[in-house]
Amino acid sequence: MARLAIFAKGNLDVKNSLHSYVQGDKVLWNGINEIVRRLYPGAAVHVQHETWTRSDALLMSDGVVPAEIESRSLSLGSYTAAAQFSQKLFAVECAAIVLSIQTDLTTSLLRRRGCGYFFYPNQSKTWSSDDRNWMRENFERLGPLTPEESLQNYFQIVEKIRRRTQAPILVYNVSAVVPGEDVHCYEGMEESFATRIRRFNLGLVELSERTGIDIIDVDRIVARAGADKLKSDALHLTAEGYELIAQEVVRVLDDHGCFPPARAM
Repeated sequence: MARLAIFAKGNLDVKNSLHSYVQGDKVLWNGINEIVRRLYPGAAVHVQHETWTRSDALLMSDGVVPAEIESRSLSLGSYTAAAQFSQKLFAVECAAIVLSIQTDLTTSLLRRRGCGYFFYPNQSKTWSSDDRNWMRENFERLGPLTPEESLQNYFQIVEKIRRRTQAPILVYNVSAVVPGEDVHCYEGMEESFATRIRRFNLGLVELSERTGIDIIDVDRIVARAGADKLKSDALHLTAEGYELIAQEVVRVLDDHGCFPPARAM
């Protein structure tokens, strides 16, 4: 059996579309292999997924979890300390890499005073009072990334990946349709979330123009099929939405010659 290894670094948009989308004990979408096994008999995809906080944190990390975090039993959910400080993206052997700009759009980070490392205190409300006090006394909050900062970080990330491998790099953009946002005049307004998404999406186009990465155009896919049907909130999709995204990933990988000839439909 031909087995294609994908390393996917991102959050639920990447995980739910490529690996599986589960609610409770019910599997609503079983991932990219549902498509691959239908189109390419004998082929399969192995998806290795790792969560991601933000592009600047990835570039800042040296791959080692700080000792003071390692020594504390912090409940971080899926954003484990190992994943937050991982450099696996730059070392893993795989046939393709999948990333997403969604993390840069939405994630707020802390910076350690003195040491300077970046940290995402996921589930901090569940921590002990001692751990929360430690966080308040030793960390300061970072502002959100601008599209320009994110773009420059991605240039560095792609360059670092390219030093080691020429594997295809696929990057998800984000649907700019935000339920409940129906602005028709922007004069005097602060930047809306939809506008922020559009600016990040345009930055990703520039990244593709300059580096040759592939865009998984979530914005286009959702717009064509219908946001009311495919989006459950501003960022998350339905099972049908995740399936359509996985189909696009397969199409792009096929264009790169990653699969054997497809079966006639």
